[in-house]
Amino acid sequence: MDMQDVMAVVLSGGQGKRLYPLTRFRSKPAVPLGGKYRLIDIPISNCLNSRINRVFVLTQFNSASLNKHIVHTYKFDVFGGGFVDILAAEQTPENSNWFQGTADAVRQSIKHLLPYAEVNYVVILSGDQLYQMDLRKVIDYHITQRADITVAAFPVDAEAASSLGIMKLHKDGRVSAFREKPPKEDLPEMRSGSNDGRDYFANMGIYVFHKQTLLDVLTESKAVDFGKELIPQAVGARRVMAYLFDGYWEDIGTIRTFYEANLALTGSSPKFNFYDARMPVYTHFRNLPGSKLNNCDVHQSIIAEGCILTGADIRHSIIGLRSRIGSGTTIKQSIIMGADRFETAEQLEENALRRIPNIGIGNHCTIINAIIDKDVRIGDNVSIINAHNLQEKDEENYCIRDGIIVVPKGALIRSGTVI
Repeated sequence: MDMQDVMAVVLSGGQGKRLYPLTRFRSKPAVPLGGKYRLIDIPISNCLNSRINRVFVLTQFNSASLNKHIVHTYKFDVFGGGFVDILAAEQTPENSNWFQGTADAVRQSIKHLLPYAEVNYVVILSGDQLYQMDLRKVIDYHITQRADITVAAFPVDAEAASSLGIMKLHKDGRVSAFREKPPKEDLPEMRSGSNDGRDYFANMGIYVFHKQTLLDVLTESKAVDFGKELIPQAVGARRVMAYLFDGYWEDIGTIRTFYEANLALTGSSPKFNFYDARMPVYTHFRNLPGSKLNNCDVHQSIIAEGCILTGADIRHSIIGLRSRIGSGTTIKQSIIMGADRFETAEQLEENALRRIPNIGIGNHCTIINAIIDKDVRIGDNVSIINAHNLQEKDEENYCIRDGIIVVPKGALIRSGTVI
């Protein structure tokens, strides 16, 4: 099919409360991933790899770093007709409200889609999920099934079903019922047949609409959310089909899922593959030197560009851009996000005068089961090991979520500290 018929809308305005403090200074789609990427790079790369080159990204909360990343990363040839453009939440004479939900975000932004008369299909994606999908297959399915709306569906077991939107399907793939986070006692009625123990089909937050259908449902309904309201309302009234996807998919909704999804990337054959030549993941181009490892012991880890590691022991961890790690330091099962800049000689002198550590991790530190956000200053002989085995805690310069220590962006951890 002609992909000029297709436009994508990426929903990226969520506040990301469950990912706090990683979302203290940025929106959830702007959270770093895999040492050098951001979450937003995943849906945009899926679009570009599917030959969808007209993409709107809808933003709202803490959007400065996300906007900057998109503007600096996705630049198209002026003659090619493609774009990745930001549509920020805005107040107008007709509407003084910010985005109230996913459907409301598209409703308020729909006027920007209307000038593209040649577009017949709109793909709506989430900005905070980890997956690789050829969206052309979803669109082809949508067309061949003569669907009004197509929802991508992922098989899950009963334990996962209660935290997701669940669809009940006819044998032909048509959606007959849709429940958002059904309680366990209601799950049997949402079962759609056995699939290796995964008897339920979850909404992936990926939708294909005929453009006119999208305009109609947003006009007819006051629903503010696709999954909770608009799609359930459409079932029965319109032909809603499910496209079954059985690849890797992870909704990055909590500190735990973020932590586990990142560390899974260090495996020898990860389910999400950044090294697949057929589905490359694009991000901001940086003129950084290769990383320098001096007398280090590194096992099953990812080291991004621009790092200097000296005498460090790194195991099952991700070391992000421009990281500095001192001699005798051990890092295990941790995500080190690195830094946004190299410090100059003058800044290093000022750090010494102020008696604060340089950006990076000092000598003889131990970091286990932790997430260290960008531009953190950690002194010498620091232990970040959850010494008291806590599940939850909030402090000024760190917090613990589900047993994982998170040090927020720009925090300072002085020498000798034990967490």
